[in-house]
Amino acid sequence: MSLDFIIAAIITVVGLTTPILLAGLGELVVEKSGVLNLGVEGMMLMGAISGFGVTVMTFNPWIGILGAAAGGALSSMLFAVLVLQLNSNQVATGLALTIFGTGLSSLLGLSFVGRIVMPFGSIFPDFLARDPILKVIFGYSPIVYFALIMVPVVAWFLKSTRAGLILRAVGENDHSAHSIGYSVIGVRYAAIAFGGAMAGIGGAYFSMVITPMWAEKMTAGRGWIALALVVFAGWRTGRLLVGAYFFGILMALELYAKAAGFSFLPSQFWAAMPYLMTVVALAVISARKNAGGSAPACLGKPFLPST
Repeated sequence: MSLDFIIAAIITVVGLTTPILLAGLGELVVEKSGVLNLGVEGMMLMGAISGFGVTVMTFNPWIGILGAAAGGALSSMLFAVLVLQLNSNQVATGLALTIFGTGLSSLLGLSFVGRIVMPFGSIFPDFLARDPILKVIFGYSPIVYFALIMVPVVAWFLKSTRAGLILRAVGENDHSAHSIGYSVIGVRYAAIAFGGAMAGIGGAYFSMVITPMWAEKMTAGRGWIALALVVFAGWRTGRLLVGAYFFGILMALELYAKAAGFSFLPSQFWAAMPYLMTVVALAVISARKNAGGSAPACLGKPFLPST
C-alpha cells in the first residue's frame, strides 16, 4: 500500500465525512431544543440545488454557499410552522419534508441538468494545497474547514453560552422554561433554522465540491446517516465528530476496498455497509437499558403551554 494511496484515501474520507458532519451538527442543535426533524435528507437536497443554482447564476461559489444555507433554512421553516404553530406530528412532518425536498429539488434542478460549476479551490497557497503530502492538511475546500470549526463552536455554544443553556433548558423542560419567561417557540424556530442551514450547506458539498454538477437525489441517503449519527453520538458534539469519521471510513470502503485487495466481497456489500451500520448502531443503542438517557426529555413532544 503506497503513500499516495494512503493520502488519497484520507482525502476521500474527509470529503465523504463533511456533509454528514454538517447535517449532524445542525440536527444535534435542533434535537437539543426538543424537536425531532426527520427531514434532513430533504433539506440537504434543497441546499444542494439552491447552492448549485445560485452559483450558476452568480458565478460565485461563496454566494452559492449562502444560497444553500438559505435554501435549507427556508425548507426547514415549512417544517417549523407545521410542528410549532399547528402542532402536527413531528415524525410524520419530517418524513413529509424529506419527500417534499426530494421532489422539489428534482423539479428545480431540471434546468441545471448537464451544467457544471467551478469547484471550490483551497484557501491556502497552491504550493501547500498541491503538495503531494501537505495537501492532506491544506488541500480541501473551505467547507471542510468550516465543518471542523463548527464542532467546537457548537459545543461551546451549547455548554458555555447563555443562549445555549436556554436552548437546552427548552429541550429538557419546555414548560419550566416557558414559566420563567423564555420563548419556547422562538428558541425552537431559531434551532430549526440553524439545522436547516447546516443541512443545506452539507447538501451543497455534493453539488459544488464532490461532483460539481447537479443530479437528482445526489445526497443518496446521507441525511438519514446524519440522523443516526446524532443518536450514535449520544447528543454530544465530540462523539458526533468521531462517529462522522467512522461513517466516512465506511463510505470510503466502497471506493478503496477493491483497490486494497478486498475482492472477496462484492462492491455492493461495501456500498451498503454505511447504511447497514446505521441500522445496527440504532438497534444496539435502542436495546441498551439506558437507551435515550442522554436524549433531551422533550424530544419529539409538542409544546402545549395551555396544558
